[in-house]
Amino acid sequence: MLPDFEVLAVPMLRDNYSWALIDRAHGQMAIVDPPETAPVEALLADTGLSLSLILLTHHHADHIAGAEALRRDHGCVIYGAAADQHRLPSLDRALEDGDHVGFAGSIGEVMATPGHTLGHISFYFPGAQALFCGDTLFSLGCGRLLEGTAAQMFTSLARFKALPPVTKIYCGHEYTEANGRFALTVEPNNQALAARIQQVAALRAKGLPTLPALLADELATNPFLRADTMEHLAEIRTAKDHFRG
Repeated sequence: MLPDFEVLAVPMLRDNYSWALIDRAHGQMAIVDPPETAPVEALLADTGLSLSLILLTHHHADHIAGAEALRRDHGCVIYGAAADQHRLPSLDRALEDGDHVGFAGSIGEVMATPGHTLGHISFYFPGAQALFCGDTLFSLGCGRLLEGTAAQMFTSLARFKALPPVTKIYCGHEYTEANGRFALTVEPNNQALAARIQQVAALRAKGLPTLPALLADELATNPFLRADTMEHLAEIRTAKDHFRG
């Protein structure tokens, strides 16, 4: 079965990724977490598509700063978390955990995934085997606990762990190489992790993204997904916060 839409990485700022959902059959595009407008405009011009939807995972400026201008210029709609609507651009639809969003004939599930921020949400599209998880989960890492607790992050990551292993992880930053250096301090004898770090180094040497990552690979190598208790996750998250490797 073919996926419902293509997904393209749209590099933003210093190390951010927005993700473009491409529906060529209907000439439409959606964008996840745009902090800038120029890269989106360039992609629209290159593809000839129309921007119809913006999905926001959380309120930080490096994920939302371009949204309002894009809506003004293209007449698209913005969806984001109801819990965060007081600090997001005006929402055309305020989303709760368990809500569904549609694009390109695909239905995506809204998942409340607090931890990095209290109102963080993620979008899971089973037909495309795609998870857009913002700053909750990174390849070989997870988001800092800037507002939420270790218990909240543990619960959010557990929801991701329950998804099919073929799920592709589309997160918000190119942090994989740095995350790998820390992950090795947690599991220095993890051979799958060592192999993953070599793959990441080769990709970055060519200037290529390390994303999306497969959930199956993350389950084998990401110390935060592999933490079996909230206390263990809290311990390694604190260690990562102080890691300077």
